[in-house]
Formats: sequence, C-alpha cells, structure tokens
Amino acid sequence: MLTAAGSTSRPEAAYRQLLSLVIPALNEEQGIGAVIDEVPRDALRKMGWDVEVLVVDGESADRTRDIATQRGARVIVEPRKGYGRAYKTGFARAKGDVIATADADLTYPVSDLPQLLELFEREKLDFLTTDRFADLEQGAMRTKHRVGNWVLSTAARVLFMRSIRDSQSGMWLLRRSALDKLVLTADGMPFSEEIKLEAFRHPALRSQEVPIRYRVRVGEVKLQSWDDGVENLVFLLRKRFGFTRPEADG
Repeated sequence: MLTAAGSTSRPEAAYRQLLSLVIPALNEEQGIGAVIDEVPRDALRKMGWDVEVLVVDGESADRTRDIATQRGARVIVEPRKGYGRAYKTGFARAKGDVIATADADLTYPVSDLPQLLELFEREKLDFLTTDRFADLEQGAMRTKHRVGNWVLSTAARVLFMRSIRDSQSGMWLLRRSALDKLVLTADGMPFSEEIKLEAFRHPALRSQEVPIRYRVRVGEVKLQSWDDGVENLVFLLRKRFGFTRPEADG
C-alpha cells in the first residue's frame, strides 16, 4: 500500500490547480456512490488542488447516472462501446491540469490520490501507473485473472522491453500535456496496456509504476476473461509489429 512520503500541503495556496478524476461506468449503481464519496477532497484542497469527478457512462440501465449526479459528479453519456472509448471521451472533456483514473467498483483506492499526486509532482512525472499485485486483497482477483494478467504483463515486457509489472491496472495519473504525445489506437480493453506502453516508450515523458492496494469488487464482474485476454494479447502483437492505427473519433 502506498504511504505518504513528506507533504506538499498548501492550506492557503494562492494558485490552485485542477485534478480531473475520470471514471468509466456501466451499470455500477452498487459502487459508484462509494467511489465518489471516497475522493479525499479536503486533503487535496490542502495541497492546492481542486477536484472534478467525471463519470463516463455507457448508457447504464440502472441508477448509476442518478447516483453519480447526486454525489456531485459530472456525468457524460457515451453510447459508443469500449473501455478505451470511455477514457478517450473522458479525457477530451476533462478540464484538469492532471488527469487521474479509477474504476467504478471500489477496487482502486482513490483515497490514496494525495499520496500518488505528491509523488507525481515531486518526481516531475508525466505518467504514473499502479501495480495491483503489490497489495492484493484476498478475493480481489480470481486465479484465472491473475494468470491472465501475468501472461499479458510478461508479453508486454518481452515484446516492448519495458519493465511494467501490471500492464492491466486501471489507475493512472497523467498530465494533460502528455496526451498529445501518445498514439492511442485502442477503443476496447487493450487501451489499458497501450497507454502504459506509449508513455513508457516515449523519450520525452517521465513515467513510473508504483504499488497500490487492490480491493474486492463491489457489484457484478463484467470482465470476459477469455475473450478480453485474447483481444489484449493479439493487440500487443499487432502493435509491436506496426499493425495498429488510430480508430476514428466520429
């Protein structure tokens, strides 16, 4: 679990920056409210950061949008399907100097955002990703998912020669200025591995991976283990050998 190292608190900061937290969601009424409530707004404010929460909703059939709105989030409905598509839409609408991400099922510790942001700023990073395997709560990941993640992360390391322990983690911090330097072609689940590979391979960007705790999911599991795993592996091969291109935003 990440622990604080020093403090950059500025109780009366003259200049305030904005952190945008982008959360993709589809039928996540059981978890979305708790995720938003966990955002440590007071601690971030003391550090000189305001926070906006953007929930990118894939046309949920439950109360996800209502709950998110009631909790103060800005809800963006994205009818086009895809994990990566949700993030691309959220990034385009985010107003923050720095963008953070998390899932809507309470697995990622958004309460750790102050510590993550402090490290991000101290190390002058452009991209920060997280390693779920460093502190995996019992029952948080099924054995087949752990094996699948190991296969994909190993494939990414071998194919691209970058030391990324958890290629599928969905909690990141990135500077808005870094987005224009990343060639993000995936609209589906491979978006997660692609954004890491793009950031770590770019010679002008400073990137780092840090440990976090990963918790048991709240709500129904939507991951399609076999299909998603094969899609991710095929994508890695295609990207490595130059067979990917940006998908249209229309």
